Amino acid sequence: MTGEPPAPRPAGEIVAFPGIEREAPPTLTAAVEAMLFVSAEPLGLNALCEALGNADPIEVRVVIDQLMRRCQAPDHGVELVEVAGAFQFRTKAAFASVVARIRGGKPQRLSGPALEVLAIIAYRQPVTRHEIDQIRGVDSGGPLRGLIDRSLVRVSGRRDEPGRPLEYATAPAFLELFGLPGLGSLPTLREREGLGARTDPGDDPDASG
Repeated sequence: MTGEPPAPRPAGEIVAFPGIEREAPPTLTAAVEAMLFVSAEPLGLNALCEALGNADPIEVRVVIDQLMRRCQAPDHGVELVEVAGAFQFRTKAAFASVVARIRGGKPQRLSGPALEVLAIIAYRQPVTRHEIDQIRGVDSGGPLRGLIDRSLVRVSGRRDEPGRPLEYATAPAFLELFGLPGLGSLPTLREREGLGARTDPGDDPDASG
């Protein structure tokens, strides 16, 4: 046993550690729950263990799995999800409209052009702007800048070809926005059609193109 965190799993999938059937100590469960509750950002297993005084990662992972199962009950309005290799409490999608009445404002949305550019980068990364423009058939400068400003896309390097063009890839915030444990959990091209429900051209000032 190396003590290293387990590899990210598909969102919503809960896999118990072999041979571990015991309940985690109540104090440990409460501490992990409290830290996840107050954190504005997803917390990784290593960060949780360090905050707990170098706690056993296996024990902390057991707690996380227990909390995930507990939140799946229909009488819970929040769920514990794994995003970008870390963990975060989020309100369940079914209660989005109710939560919006309390928080006010519009939920973060992506315009059609921005979502197109983001999808191309997610599935073909690293990719240059010229390649993005070729796939879309129009200039993608506006949507690309908007995605960079939102920290959803990052410059990952330069292509080893004449002109040394910049290459783009998704940033960790991309995984957080779509609730993905890692890039391996990206939906298939057919499933991706469902993401169109998030588009709203009027919400992105950089949607030109």
